[in-house]
Amino acid sequence: MKLLLSFIALLLLSVPALGQAESAINARIDTMRKHVPQGLPQNVVVKDIVVKGNKQTRKSIILREMNVSPGMVLPSADLAYFMSQNKIRIINLALFDDIEMDIEPLEGDSVIWHIRLKERWYIFPEVSLKLADRNFNVWWYEQNHDIKRAVVGVALTHSNFRGNMEKLSFVSQLGYTQRLGLNYQRPYIDKKQHHGLGISVYDTRNRETFYKTDSNKLLFARAPDRDMLHVFEANLSYVYRPAYNTKHLVYLTYRNYDIDDSLSSLNPDYFNGETRVNLMEVVYRLELNRADNWNYPLVGTKMIGVFTNRIGINGFSYQSFINLEIGTYHKLARKWYADAMFRGRIMFPEKPPYGFFGATGMGSNTDYLRGYEYYVIDGPQYGLVRSELKYELLNYTIKGIPIPFLKVIPIRIYPKIFADVGGSRNPYPGNSRFNNRLLYSGGFGVDILSAYDVRLRIEYSFNHLGENGLFLHNTGK
Repeated sequence: MKLLLSFIALLLLSVPALGQAESAINARIDTMRKHVPQGLPQNVVVKDIVVKGNKQTRKSIILREMNVSPGMVLPSADLAYFMSQNKIRIINLALFDDIEMDIEPLEGDSVIWHIRLKERWYIFPEVSLKLADRNFNVWWYEQNHDIKRAVVGVALTHSNFRGNMEKLSFVSQLGYTQRLGLNYQRPYIDKKQHHGLGISVYDTRNRETFYKTDSNKLLFARAPDRDMLHVFEANLSYVYRPAYNTKHLVYLTYRNYDIDDSLSSLNPDYFNGETRVNLMEVVYRLELNRADNWNYPLVGTKMIGVFTNRIGINGFSYQSFINLEIGTYHKLARKWYADAMFRGRIMFPEKPPYGFFGATGMGSNTDYLRGYEYYVIDGPQYGLVRSELKYELLNYTIKGIPIPFLKVIPIRIYPKIFADVGGSRNPYPGNSRFNNRLLYSGGFGVDILSAYDVRLRIEYSFNHLGENGLFLHNTGK
């Protein structure tokens, strides 16, 4: 209840900014007015939309995102508004580094809408170095920056296969986690571009894995000559996108887990003592995204709801949970922004088997309170609220770079202050000192954004224990 009241309070505090959020839209419209010629009739007809620079991307993929089409009649006074709105829509495709638009008047009341694009480099033979641990600080301090806990990956990804925004990737990882995988996603399979399909297959092996949470820390077991955990999964996905801001996704996944029997002796709750678990997983995901920039929102709202149901074939009965994320983003004044975001989960049964898919809660993936990065707070039910106040210190684009896949480099820097609050309910807390109580933290930092959706967060946090420290993250909120 306290967590819910805190979230409501944050939303109420943001209400005065709702009207001012229009200033962000007006600022973008003003920048587009110079691309609208003077002396146009009161209403104009869009005779054609001409797209240039899309050497790979099909024109239909671009037009699918727009709310303007050839033949539409638009008020001349609203042309700058529509140009601003559609530029953001094309940016959110994440296929282009630079987008320019202007209007060409013709005789009478007709105009041509021009779009000039600079495509990204879509084929990436990528060599990556990632950490097996939950974040950089855990790896550096608690695991003594052991290079053996690094994962070296080689991936060949085409993010715009055949110009249809299809994604085709092959992944091979060595090191702490060994993984082979193939993934293919086609966003649209019909002429109206509403329905999409995907398929993926992955095989993952670890000679070390965590087997228990003790005093809010993960304990690990390792075997030098055999796999402690082997996971095979095959996935089919279906996407239905009836509108620009709305997306429905359904996933059907088969998973097979092979576990070393030593894990059961270390923790009898680990997969309830089973050494092999097979299950089917059905996931429904609803996305309602009315934010301006989907990679780094500044104005708007978004909601993501996920319902997951797992049914065991052997060694497992069932598991169901609901995840919810709600974000609200506002422009307070020139270059000043504020946002609040809620994330939470409800799970049944309340005591699932411990393991790869089991009881871990806050502290894993992106669901954590800043300032508590060193801790894992298990629990079937949890919720957290993050709030920020930030200032746009720099928004600049370097152009004319003589590199085929990096012709422009955008740089955006946002210093910020933040406050988080949350908690995890666990009827079986064990020796956790963080369950079933309200947690809170605060701090300051900076967000750095650049080309190809690069996001770096540098944050100095304080938690309720009086602990503080500098934390690095390379993902979004």
